[in-house]
Amino acid sequence: MTNFDWGNIPLYAKTIGTAFLLSLATTPLARAVAIRMRWLDTPESAVKTHLVATPALGGVGIWVGFAGALVSARFMTSFPTGTLFNLRAVLAGGGLVFLLGIVDDLRKPLGLDWKTKMAVQTTAAALLVYFGIQLRFITPDYLAVVLTVVWVVGICNAFNIIDIMDGLAASQGAVAALGFLLIALPSEQIYVNFAAAALVGAAAGFLPWNFSVKRKIFMGDSGSLLLGFVLSALALGVDYTQINPLGVFAPLFILAIPMFDTFYVMFIRMKKGLSPFRGSLDHFALRLERIGYTRPQIVALCLVASAFLSLCALLVTLVSTPWAVWIYFVVGSFTLVLAWAVTKVEME
Repeated sequence: MTNFDWGNIPLYAKTIGTAFLLSLATTPLARAVAIRMRWLDTPESAVKTHLVATPALGGVGIWVGFAGALVSARFMTSFPTGTLFNLRAVLAGGGLVFLLGIVDDLRKPLGLDWKTKMAVQTTAAALLVYFGIQLRFITPDYLAVVLTVVWVVGICNAFNIIDIMDGLAASQGAVAALGFLLIALPSEQIYVNFAAAALVGAAAGFLPWNFSVKRKIFMGDSGSLLLGFVLSALALGVDYTQINPLGVFAPLFILAIPMFDTFYVMFIRMKKGLSPFRGSLDHFALRLERIGYTRPQIVALCLVASAFLSLCALLVTLVSTPWAVWIYFVVGSFTLVLAWAVTKVEME
């Protein structure tokens, strides 16, 4: 643990800006290469929601922005002891899942089998554990290691699952990273702050191209898996509060929307007698579209909801245990009501 130095705020701002500019500049280059090589995401499946073949290597821009900003930050300041060690873990694991996503994107429409994906994601999670980034509030240690791997793999796939419309996964990634940055500022592992700042900028730099009509590009699995991995690692590095024991669950608020969609679609699929790993159109965002919301409106609603939930995450680290219980109860109850309401929307 390191006492936060408020003089680092300009460095975090520079890290965000560097990541944004690198991502913004690299993404169209990745798009040009994808078009030239015919590496396109084609709407050949009933679960695809786009209508024309689209380049899907946007994750390259996100990775270059994220990794490039962290490398640049290394020369902006003298990292405290241990920070560089932890960042190596995040970069190594993030690079591994990024490459996994690249291979999977290039092998479309079939892609890699789920066993290979799980094996690589588990290896990336094991890298975090090896470098000392894991759950700290669970004993015995072997159980903490197992749950750390489950957490990392789960969040990786949650962002992969929610990447179903322009801007949704990237905006959720940017807001979640900003949430971790703000909640970690007072007294924290400095690697969390720099990695979070880099991810904010990298995800934001991708968004203009993802929203573009004439120069559109998808982030692909390389981008969504990278977002999920880095955010899961950030959650493991934060010491949330000494005020109440429930503060350790704050990441559930920050990452609530991708986690909700993951559990929701798995529940609906199993209810229909389908494999929970099978693709479908049961996502809550697509149900909102079916009842009349436009995609920009859905992304904006999710963005506002994510920001509000991040505020709730901050609150549960600052209040007493009874108030934290009430916050979890109210948000959890509203989530159940929302799930019940969107389930009424017919998607057949």
